[in-house]
Amino acid sequence: MPDTPGRVEVVAVNGSGCPSGTAEASEHGGTFSVTYDAFVARAGGGADPVDARKNCHLGIRADLPPGYTYGLARTSYTGYAHLEAGATALNQISFYFQGSTASTTLGFPYRGPMSEQWRSVYRPAEGEIDYSPCGDARILNINAELRVDPGSSNPSLRSYIRAESSQGSIRARHEFVVKPC
Repeated sequence: MPDTPGRVEVVAVNGSGCPSGTAEASEHGGTFSVTYDAFVARAGGGADPVDARKNCHLGIRADLPPGYTYGLARTSYTGYAHLEAGATALNQISFYFQGSTASTTLGFPYRGPMSEQWRSVYRPAEGEIDYSPCGDARILNINAELRVDPGSSNPSLRSYIRAESSQGSIRARHEFVVKPC
């Protein structure tokens, strides 16, 4: 969002993958980053079944002058996955504007065996970007999920997926685009 009016603000961060005090958001003009300390899904090896799916919901508000609208131009998540042979994982991202019934859902699957970094990136073409309704200040909701399915893997071995930065935490980066109505 360089050279465009307004700013982006993270107004909500919550979910089973980002309980209170485990996520930190920072805004940088038309982008923001969220670092998580607890956003990890696990299965097998004695993991509690509830740990196989974790989510983190973000609420984003753009403070724009009248006559402007905004949309999600890019989102990316990075992390690490250890999946035993036969296990699968999914990073799923859904987003929609407050009050809208239309949403976009993206799925990024991973299959074991693997023990490596992963990255999920969404960058729509200009004509594919969903914009907030003109003249209506709406919050953009982004829900990210991490899921692990042990599948046919050895049930005594643990598989997991997490997003992380080089410091061992999770980082998500989102970029916005602004245009006149």
